[in-house]
Amino acid sequence: MNPPVALITGAARGIGAACVAALIADGWQVAALDRVSADPSANYPMATSAEFEAVVGGAGSMAIGVEVDVADSAAVGVAVDEVINRYGQLDAVVTAAGIVAGGKPVWEMSNADWAGVMATDLTGTFNVVRAAVPALLKRPAGRVVCVASAAGSLGLRHMAPYAAAKHGVIGLVRSLAADLAGTLVTANVVSPGSTRTVGLDASAAIYGLESVEDFVRHQEPLGRLIEPVEVAAAIAWLCSPASSAVTGAIIPVDGGMTATP
Repeated sequence: MNPPVALITGAARGIGAACVAALIADGWQVAALDRVSADPSANYPMATSAEFEAVVGGAGSMAIGVEVDVADSAAVGVAVDEVINRYGQLDAVVTAAGIVAGGKPVWEMSNADWAGVMATDLTGTFNVVRAAVPALLKRPAGRVVCVASAAGSLGLRHMAPYAAAKHGVIGLVRSLAADLAGTLVTANVVSPGSTRTVGLDASAAIYGLESVEDFVRHQEPLGRLIEPVEVAAAIAWLCSPASSAVTGAIIPVDGGMTATP
């Protein structure tokens, strides 16, 4: 039997990179995808080629890297075909690509402010899922796991595009789970809280905070920030056979942030 194959977006750093390591540790082969190029919608640097190469190279023969912008539907289709041609199968897709942007109330946002975040965080998720599901349906038990956010259940001041996109990811995956009725493919969401990533640094800048540690006040009752490996552990479980009865679910990895006032 060949090892199962997972495609992971946003794989160059943060939660995506942690997912690469977690799934490889569980015996998966991984196609790691990342844009590794500037995004004009974000006012912070995207992952570099060196970071991407470190993630893929550290996995040895168990991973390949593919550079692609998930907002480009045609390029996503080519990338998914490349992965399937390489491995002959696709067993799971994890969408961790996303950008954080904001800093204005809704009525002051431009079309570009809105469209940039939506293109990656919501439309990018749709592009990957649409391209990958036909291959997943050919496998004994395919898995779709999309990374949303606690912002998918909350309103965030001055971050309406991000919150709206993450709400959209949850609606997309719930609908996908319904569409997959009668198959053995499951679709679920993991919603992290304040996780120690570059995206959290960007959020701190939006709110004028000196340190990401200021977000700890939102992380009750846990009382600390979330680490990417903790989010990746939940995603790896959702990709495993042990999660076979779970679909259409939103799994919060947020230290209780959305469970308590």
